[in-house]
Amino acid sequence: MKTVGIGILGCGTVGSGVAQELQERSSLLAERAGMVLELRRVAVRDLSRSRDVSFEEGVLTDDPRSVVADPSVDIVIELIGGVDLARELVLMALTAGKSVVTANKALLAEHGKELFAVAAENNADLFFEASVAGAVPIIKALREGLAGNQIQRIVGILNGTCNYILTCMEDGGTEFDVALKDAMEMGYAEADPSLDIDGGDTAHKALILAALAYNRFFDQSDIVVDGIRGIALDDLQYAAELGYRIKLLGVILQDGDQIAVRIHPALVPHGRMLASVTGSYNAVMVDGHLSGTTVFHGRGAGREPTTSAVLADVVDVVRNLSSGATGRLPVVDGTADHLSLRPIEDMRVRYYLRMELLDEPGVFAKISECLGSHGISISSVLQKSSVVDGFVPAIIMTHVAPEGAFCAALEELRPMDAVGDEVVSIRVEEFEEAE
Repeated sequence: MKTVGIGILGCGTVGSGVAQELQERSSLLAERAGMVLELRRVAVRDLSRSRDVSFEEGVLTDDPRSVVADPSVDIVIELIGGVDLARELVLMALTAGKSVVTANKALLAEHGKELFAVAAENNADLFFEASVAGAVPIIKALREGLAGNQIQRIVGILNGTCNYILTCMEDGGTEFDVALKDAMEMGYAEADPSLDIDGGDTAHKALILAALAYNRFFDQSDIVVDGIRGIALDDLQYAAELGYRIKLLGVILQDGDQIAVRIHPALVPHGRMLASVTGSYNAVMVDGHLSGTTVFHGRGAGREPTTSAVLADVVDVVRNLSSGATGRLPVVDGTADHLSLRPIEDMRVRYYLRMELLDEPGVFAKISECLGSHGISISSVLQKSSVVDGFVPAIIMTHVAPEGAFCAALEELRPMDAVGDEVVSIRVEEFEEAE
């Protein structure tokens, strides 16, 4: 059986997991791939650091460029994270005709068009299953299993850290800061969790999915990105009373030649599958014109799930190499120029509004009049009897209206004397599963 050389860039949590599996499951992987997968070089930051996986002499190096340039390395696995150095190394590998497997969502979201073009020019594979939803095979589903479908909608819980925090808040009755600390102690959140809780991580993943579905790259600065930092325990409890759970969603919709991409917390009805996804799990719902609704669910982060996705890509690349079929799967070239990003203000949504209202007659009529003047009608109201400093909490569920109308109405509501300092607005996703 022929042998293929593997080089890994980065030996952190995932890199060490991949290295260990390549060594301990070599027979299984050779059966699956049709070639022996031999780990030949691994780039690390610190050669003196102790590791939970052992390497033969000469495998480790602190020079990542030497790994890419090594003629014995046929496939490069990029797991260093970040963007600048990762981009340089991936371009170096692809230009040399070496296929690349990466888990780097930020790199693909920001430089995907360039990287895919270089891969195509050099007949090399660029695979990235591990960049979105961990062990959930959503990339392969879009590239292969659903390739015959016009994708109408993708809605996903794409960040396990945020889902874990919201689950802790809902099930344990804990405030956001306490749940975030717990997530950090469990290893689900980084020392600086901003990328997760402010929606950036989900945005990177949604942009990758949108590029796959529509062959069009969009810039993160042009899409709605809201995180969960402002979600209070009260909101989760009120949502539950109304029959909803709050989830951080990546939402991608096609409407003619316009694509809407938005990342935000949303109220999801209890009866929907996405509402039942708890803990650090991810789930992605895809609607195709032929397939109807398909749902993909599983572990979205961590060493084992990400290692699983990386190795699946490595096996695919090796199969392509052994059959002389690299470049077999179409890359995303971003040439669907007829598609444009739908303006934020034109998106039609429902809202959950929580505000503190002055406990006086006629106040609610003023609120209704303000919303009505912007074409927003009220679906239901949940009003609490507790009075604090003359204000009572009121929760308003609206009907669907343009996003721009809500923005204008909130601008008018917030300065009103009858409205307390805080007005919380959370979108509502009442999606029906396709038949």
